[in-house]
Amino acid sequence: MRRLRWRRRRRLLLALVAVLAAGVGILSYATGALHRTELQTLDARYQVRGTNRSLLKRFLVVGIDTPTLSFFATARAERDHYAANWPFPRRYDARVVDNLVRAGAAHIAIDLQFSQPTDIRDDYALAESLAHARHVVLATTAVGPHGSTDILGGNANLRRFGDAVAADASVLTDATGIISTTQYSYQGLETFPAAIAARALGRPVLPGLFGGATRAVPIDYAGPPGTAPYVSYWRVFSGHFPASQVRGRTVIIGGTAPVLQDRHATPMGHGLMSGTEIVANAAATVLHGIPLRDAPGWVNLLLILALGSVVPALGLRGWALRALGAGLVVGVLYAAVSQLTFDSGRIVAVVDPELALLLSSFGTLAVTYLSEAFERQHARSTFARFVPPGVVDQVLSSTDDDLRLAGVERVCTVMFSDLRGFTKFSESQPVDRVIAVVNHYLNEMTEAILAAGGTLIAYMGDGIMAVFGAPLEQDDHADRALRAAREMIGPRLASFNAWLADQGYQSGFRMGVGLNTGPVMCGNVGAEQRVEYTAIGDTTNTASRLEGMTKNTDHMLFVAEATRAALQAVPDDLTFVDEFEVRGRQAKMRIFSIPDPSGGLALNAETAPADRRIEAT
Repeated sequence: MRRLRWRRRRRLLLALVAVLAAGVGILSYATGALHRTELQTLDARYQVRGTNRSLLKRFLVVGIDTPTLSFFATARAERDHYAANWPFPRRYDARVVDNLVRAGAAHIAIDLQFSQPTDIRDDYALAESLAHARHVVLATTAVGPHGSTDILGGNANLRRFGDAVAADASVLTDATGIISTTQYSYQGLETFPAAIAARALGRPVLPGLFGGATRAVPIDYAGPPGTAPYVSYWRVFSGHFPASQVRGRTVIIGGTAPVLQDRHATPMGHGLMSGTEIVANAAATVLHGIPLRDAPGWVNLLLILALGSVVPALGLRGWALRALGAGLVVGVLYAAVSQLTFDSGRIVAVVDPELALLLSSFGTLAVTYLSEAFERQHARSTFARFVPPGVVDQVLSSTDDDLRLAGVERVCTVMFSDLRGFTKFSESQPVDRVIAVVNHYLNEMTEAILAAGGTLIAYMGDGIMAVFGAPLEQDDHADRALRAAREMIGPRLASFNAWLADQGYQSGFRMGVGLNTGPVMCGNVGAEQRVEYTAIGDTTNTASRLEGMTKNTDHMLFVAEATRAALQAVPDDLTFVDEFEVRGRQAKMRIFSIPDPSGGLALNAETAPADRRIEAT
């Protein structure tokens, strides 16, 4: 019953573990306590997914790279009219735009700052090129109220240059300093990626696609730095590029040389990525309808609840001994599922669900160890009552997770013993005296059985059932059983009768013992509330009948021929008694015995006082 109460208590504790683990995970998710770590796992998911160049097939980056800077520096050294200083004169940008238009560029976006006026001839040359190019997007980081800018004299002036539009080129960095998101607008001005995507689509991009004008959405990076199709600025400027590389594409012009300091960390790792290539990835993300999105918050909450409960649930089913292993497997599987989900376009939380899983795994492990410690201590005290103390640990090592000894068929020697005349004695004595006498007797006999390595199966009033050779195998089980029986009917019975005499009883008892050897089924039986170890089978039944057959004979011990055959050392005083018919068996059995150690105890039933008289059968 105590074990059942503890199991109920364990279920409550496991339920509490699940609630607390999920609660901590939900609290962490709601407060963003582990947001930085979550972002790091997101970076890892990008890198595991790898490269998908098809996402950027409609884009081309024209980069002002180190070779471009070297090109203009060399030209100046050769007394050319080109300038080597950065920023380049705007007539260079105008020439690049003209060459791209002639090559068949579908749209052009320029990731350079044109907010301040320069040489009027250069500014006019750029304005004229923009007017001919059409569908041009110009970047700026200087955004005024209501989306106003100073690009080439302001938004109103831009309308004079065809349909060129200004867009905000500010970047969003997360808590780890990585650019992983973009948004629709900033201070009322459309962002650079959103404006580029709108030009590529030929229609406006609405804020609803982002879930709100200022809501950040993940950039679906196509790959690490260098994934985007690329051509050097100086090649376009000089006309040394194939038109097929440009035709029909959206071209983004910007600085890519490290010295220009427009390089940033991205989730893809592999070094820094130029801001121009980041813009290309962000624009491609919007162009494809933002295929990578965060999962709804309620989905993440359900995942936290599920992972916080799975290991305690295993514990409720009795599988918690492998709590850490189960937690590890579930954690690995969830990481794999989160990666597959990411690859299919949904970002689910990883850190907070895994935190709930980790806490619940260790909590389940702690509850399990406490439960096991209690149950094993209870089992230890239970087993110690019917097996020798020295083998209790060996017995426990053979139990299953439910601390039950599994059923096995084994050749053993079974013993039954009974105290002759005790029933009539108990009818004439007060209860306290009967209990004192039977306890003293059982203590003497139990010590003899356990000392010989036997397993005490049950007390049946003044009767005893024991088995030798189970639950631990013993090659000499028959020898042990005979040694225990000799001790019981000899010194132990004599000691018990001497104690009776000291208590004022004028006569002692005789007893009967039956030994039989053969196959028996051994194991724990019973309900959850009460479990007992037992041995059942024909061998057991025959041993019980042999004990009963000693009544009204001169022998206190009957040994079956099977037991005698199993002895490793047959004693000289083990002699043949006769062949007897045994109920339940067709053939007669050969029975053996040893001389009565008491020499034939005479029971003085006639002269014993009425309240102290022991009647023999």
